[in-house]
Order: sequence, then structure tokens, then C-alpha cells
Amino acid sequence: MVHQYKNNGYNIVLDVNSGAVHVVDDTAYDVIALWETHTEDEIIEKLKPEYEERELREAVREVASLIEEDALFTKDEYEDYITDFKQRKTVVKALCLHIAHDCNLKCRYCFAEEGEYHGKRALMPFETGKAALDFLIANSGSRKNLEVDFFGGEPTLNFQVVKDLVAYGREQEKIHNKNFRFTLTTNGVLLNDEIMEFANKEMANVVLSIDGRKEVNDKMRPFANGSGSYDLIVPKFQKFADSRNQTNYYVRGTFTHHNPDFSKDVLHLADLGFKQISVEPVVAQEEDDYAIREEDLPKLFEEYDSLAAEMVKRHKHGDDFHFFHFMIDLEGGPCVAKRLSGCGSGTEYLAVTPWGDLYPCHQFVGNEKFYMGNVAEGIVNTELSDEFKSCNVYAKKKCRECFARFYCSGGCAANAYNFHGDIKEAYDIGCALQKKRVECAIMIKAAEAFETD
Repeated sequence: MVHQYKNNGYNIVLDVNSGAVHVVDDTAYDVIALWETHTEDEIIEKLKPEYEERELREAVREVASLIEEDALFTKDEYEDYITDFKQRKTVVKALCLHIAHDCNLKCRYCFAEEGEYHGKRALMPFETGKAALDFLIANSGSRKNLEVDFFGGEPTLNFQVVKDLVAYGREQEKIHNKNFRFTLTTNGVLLNDEIMEFANKEMANVVLSIDGRKEVNDKMRPFANGSGSYDLIVPKFQKFADSRNQTNYYVRGTFTHHNPDFSKDVLHLADLGFKQISVEPVVAQEEDDYAIREEDLPKLFEEYDSLAAEMVKRHKHGDDFHFFHFMIDLEGGPCVAKRLSGCGSGTEYLAVTPWGDLYPCHQFVGNEKFYMGNVAEGIVNTELSDEFKSCNVYAKKKCRECFARFYCSGGCAANAYNFHGDIKEAYDIGCALQKKRVECAIMIKAAEAFETD
């Protein structure tokens, strides 16, 4: 399978199954487009009005050579692999601890309903968090590296328990030969020097929530009284990012139907000095006024193209930054299993409520159809776990023929369920945006390669 497209002046050909990327001239680009449906002589005859015959024959030889080298039109060798992979014994490697089902902001698009997750406000007691870490250790098998994200709501509302759980985790590392990688997601309202100092010592990564420009952020991320949060959090986030040497963090925003010019929000954050940026499309039902709709897609595609071109320009001037959705590894990247099956929700990755209930991920919390068990008793809904284990790019009809399948790994199961009632479906608007992001990310890599040649 081959995917061809033009972006920012480059003719790009992606061999999907091998991951090989080729930047070619117009002649080779058009030859490749006809290769599977025409003979070599037919290709030459068809393209003669546009190119010289000598040039066409040279392009045909080059394409044939790439095919012989297994760099173009390669076969898919992974479908049988995933069949075996589904039979594996699964270990839990990561937990999303809902340390607080409460929040001090009233974000309009929040899927957690101000942190309540369709339930009641609650803070996780230390004993519940301790049982969650014990559960993770007990179900992690021989895996040494384990991940725990302190999430909410707003986790700093329960920060003493965060500190106590980190201390407990560090004790257990020595006993069980494990290594905890702790992360923190915060809206910054309660951020202070003490929290920053602790996070810099103990948190491998922090996610700082902000949507971009002041007017955009304050429209969607206000306090309960309607006032905005931008002026309060920006100086704190700048100080925090600098204290981490501009690494091991993300400022993370959400764009909506109300700011389709979201590239301006990304660049605004970059101009504030942030080097690690993630601004992602909101996922919402069409009846929500801020939901992204199909008619928004052409404008959003233009924004991604514009952002990618600007990032290439800034890179040349030494003023670059990382944009999470454009980060792509064309040489190594995630292992095959990860590329095929995604984030591991419901199997390797679980969310834990303040009272210790287990769900496949944070977006399923509160939906009792997806209750999996409790940290005290373990996973009791093994059928649901098996269903998530079988969720991969070959189980989804829309993914099987999609060029981006090995980069998005089938997309988000929660989004698929929320829009289609089936985790083996795919969220169509999300898919369209993901494909555009992959194209832009590959273009940026191509531009960087040509810059160093």
C-alpha cells in the first residue's frame, strides 16, 4: 500500500507497510501513481505528453529498483502477528489515578463534568491510592518500569495525598525491583513554588492545561464565576517550564469550533517561550456549540499545513519548538505491537476512581458498562478486558485500508464508542485530522532531511 501527497513543495510517497518515505520529482510521482494499474509501457505512453521518454524510462527503472529493495509497494506482514499478540498474557503497566473528582475551573468542554465524572465530588484517600499502587505492582508481572499519572479533576486539590503516594511508591520500588514514572496534569490555579519543586524532583513529566490566546483560553476555561484563568496561570507555567529546562512537560490545549484558526494559539504559546506544545481538537457531540463539524475540516487542514510550514521556517532560524501531534519517528518509533494496538486501554492501562474502581481509561470513568473491577479485588470483568485486548487496526474496518494506521494505532477507543457505540469503530472527524497531522509530520521530516543534505 502506497500513499502519495504534495505538501509545502514536496512530492511525498509513503510506503505504508515498510514505513519508507520517498521525496520524488514530478515524473517519479506520476509514474508511481500509475504503477499498480498499468504496465511499464502503458505508463510511458500515458505520460509522454507531459515528460520526455528518456526521463520516463529512468523514473520507471528507479521505481522498479525501489520495489526490488522492499522500499515500495511492500506486503503487509503484520496481520498474522497481531493474531498471536492477542493471545498474550497481559500485564498492567500504567494507571491513571483520579486523585481528585473535583475542580476549581468550569471548563465548557470538560468530559469530566467539572471533575465529577457523572458521579459525586470526591478526593482519593491515601489508602485507596496505596491499594492502587499495590494492585499495579501485583499485576505488572516481570515488567520493571511502571507509570502513574496523577489526574483529575484537578489533582493539586489533593496534593498531600499525591506526595504521600509518591513517597510510598519510592519505598515499594526498592522492595519489588520496580521503577515508577510519575506524571502530573494540572490547570495551574493552585500551582506554587512548593508544588513546582516537588514536581521537578519526582514527576517525569507534567502537563499544563492552557488553550492558547487569552480570549480563547478564557472563553473555554473560566472559573465558576465566569472570570478567565489566563492571567493567573501563564506566569506560573512560564516559570515552571523554565525550571524544568524546557523539557519533560507539555502545555496542553484544546481547540474547538470557536477557534478554527488554532495555529495562532500554538504559535502564541511558542512566542510565550514554551518549547513543548500540544493543542488538540475537542471531541464533542454535534449538538454542543463548540463541537468540531465536518464543515470545519477544510479550514483545519489549512491550519495544520500553515503550522507545519511555519515550524519548518522557525527550525531554519533556530527558533523551533516541539508540537506533539507532529512528532513522528520514521526510523524507530513504537514497537510493532504498540503500532497495531494503540494505548493499551482496558488491558495495560487502567483508570482508578477516588474509591478504587477500575475503568479502561479516564474517558470511560462513570460509565458503568465499562466498570472492570476494583483495586481491592482486581479485574472481575475479564470479558471486557479481552474485548479491549482484541481491539487493533485489523479489527477496525476503517483502519485496514488507511495509510495512517501504523501511526495512530487505530485511534481512541473511547471516541469510537462515544460516536458509534463500538470500540472497534473509528471516530471519523478524528481520523480525518489524524491523517492530515501524519502528512504534515512526514513533510517536516522531509524538510529537515533536505536541510542537512
